[in-house]
Amino acid sequence: MASAAAFPCLRCTVLDLPHVVAKAPSRSIGNVQFVGGDMFESIPPANVVLLKWILHDWSNDECIKILKNCKQAIPSRDAGGKIIIIDVVVGSDSSDTKLLETQVIYDLHLMKIGGVERDEQEWKKIFLEAGFKDYKIMPILGLRSIIELYP
Repeated sequence: MASAAAFPCLRCTVLDLPHVVAKAPSRSIGNVQFVGGDMFESIPPANVVLLKWILHDWSNDECIKILKNCKQAIPSRDAGGKIIIIDVVVGSDSSDTKLLETQVIYDLHLMKIGGVERDEQEWKKIFLEAGFKDYKIMPILGLRSIIELYP
């Protein structure tokens, strides 16, 4: 919602499970539309798909399925299509001991729910298996990185 407010010229679609969308205050708020669905089935058409803290919750096979659905939803790279992933990339060049300790604690939490943190090579394997040709990883604040993924 903050991105939609900051960029009112953008049209934003929020995909969530139907029972979650049913509890939303309205089907549409300004330039934000709420759509009930399942990311394992399909993703609404978009120029850009943002997956923030999503993929680390799922196995490699489930991530590949989600990314294949995202790929079907976006146009070619030449037409501006891309996926933006905000997630952890293990092994990013950090020598900060507190940051590394936080990453280990977070990894333990994910193991409890069945999630996976991945290094760049593990991400690359998933991207290639999902049919993507190129990606760029940019470390940002703390544990997070922004990954731009292109068809």
